[in-house]
Amino acid sequence: MKFNKNKTNNKHLNPSPWDSKYLEPIKVISRLFKPYWSACIPLTAIIVMLWHTAVVAQGLDGPSTLEELTIVVDSVFLLFCSVLVIFMNAGFGMLEAGFCRQKNAVNILAKNLIVFAIATIAYWAIGYGLMYGEGNPFIGLNGFFFSGNAAAYGDDAYPQAVPAAISFLFQVAFAATAATIVSGAVAERIKFDSFLVFSFLLVAVSYPITGHWVWDGGWLSEMGFSDFAGSTVVHSVGGWAALAGAALLGPRSGKYQDSQVKPIPGHNMGFATLGCLILWIGWFGFNPGSELAATANVPYIAVTTNLAAAAGGCTATATSWIKDQKPDLSMIINGILAGLVGITAGCADVGYFQAVIIGAIAGIIVVFSVGFFDTVLKIDDPVGATSVHLVCGIWGTLAVGIFGTGNIVTQIIGIVAIGGFTVIFSFIVWMVLKVTLGIRVEPEEELRGLDLSEHGMEAYYGFVKEPDIFGSSISSALGKSGSGSADAINES
Repeated sequence: MKFNKNKTNNKHLNPSPWDSKYLEPIKVISRLFKPYWSACIPLTAIIVMLWHTAVVAQGLDGPSTLEELTIVVDSVFLLFCSVLVIFMNAGFGMLEAGFCRQKNAVNILAKNLIVFAIATIAYWAIGYGLMYGEGNPFIGLNGFFFSGNAAAYGDDAYPQAVPAAISFLFQVAFAATAATIVSGAVAERIKFDSFLVFSFLLVAVSYPITGHWVWDGGWLSEMGFSDFAGSTVVHSVGGWAALAGAALLGPRSGKYQDSQVKPIPGHNMGFATLGCLILWIGWFGFNPGSELAATANVPYIAVTTNLAAAAGGCTATATSWIKDQKPDLSMIINGILAGLVGITAGCADVGYFQAVIIGAIAGIIVVFSVGFFDTVLKIDDPVGATSVHLVCGIWGTLAVGIFGTGNIVTQIIGIVAIGGFTVIFSFIVWMVLKVTLGIRVEPEEELRGLDLSEHGMEAYYGFVKEPDIFGSSISSALGKSGSGSADAINES
């Protein structure tokens, strides 16, 4: 074999850039890839570039003026608040699961998760149009199946206003909250399918109609009714619907025996406490976000919200301590939530000291309200949803007339009108469901637990099961009744 000496020398005299020692790491890495993998690298780069171009082409133009920049900031602020409110679904789920028995944990978590999906579809297809569509003082008649067109709702398009999409996302988070409130009051004995149907109809029809009266220039708004972030529009509506459902369902098996109220303790107060904290944090999207813009009022609203929550927690603790000789954790939790619900209507219109008063009174009210529903009316509400959201929502709406607008008569008219409509609508829907699908599970299913009977799974598979303190009396009632009616169980 012969060597080309001249060629060898030329290589050393004129080295290739590829032979540089600085490129040695790249050459080592390239040897690890097969040729067809190496070919994918530039192909991937081309796809990414084309994809980015397509996304930019479909988006909105960036801000070119100070006014447009303000709109963009408002949009980002509303997006952030929407996420906080959506995350409150986790808080509701943890709270309700903790306050109830472990044999129903899967059912409760499933309800609180799927209800946001159901609410989103219902509000997208029907609810947003009824609430914000162009129409009359009683109902919206346009903008169904939301498409992003702002004109259908009488709004300006971007860049004159925030994109309609972010307005929809923020409002659907509120609508889902109203449906989630119902879940707690009917827990541990509601049929899963009936609950989903009711939630769809509540968000698609009832909630948006009454919301239109207040938040879209409807007849209550024209009268001067004030509810800044929804003590009545959201919380009392959910509370009224929950009350109607709990009353028609009847109490949980074993709740009332021998003319006495039998406590049914929750299985995980850690869950309930975490749920309360998540809701407390989420409320900083709920109330400040209702400003609908990133203004200087936002931090003020956040402070009034926090003060009321703290005051409610303190007074509920003191009240339950005095009343029952022990500081009840469940009352501490509900006191904080009561303060939050109470301040929601007036968080932008009252002073700091007034916010403390509103929250403090709500914390006291909720302790006695829970006992009133439980022992006097004998309406079984496992988490106290009617007391927190309905009763304290009413108080918060009245407080606006006392400390804010001074128009207490208009506030009362709004409370009665919205409450009356919601109760009638809810009662009709619950009754129709009762005679068709049925709304309550069978007694045997309730005794076994909804996790197994409704979902075929357990939240704590392999763990020691909690004892059912009502097992013997319920079994006895089942034997006596033959058909296992709920009435026989409750009378045992």
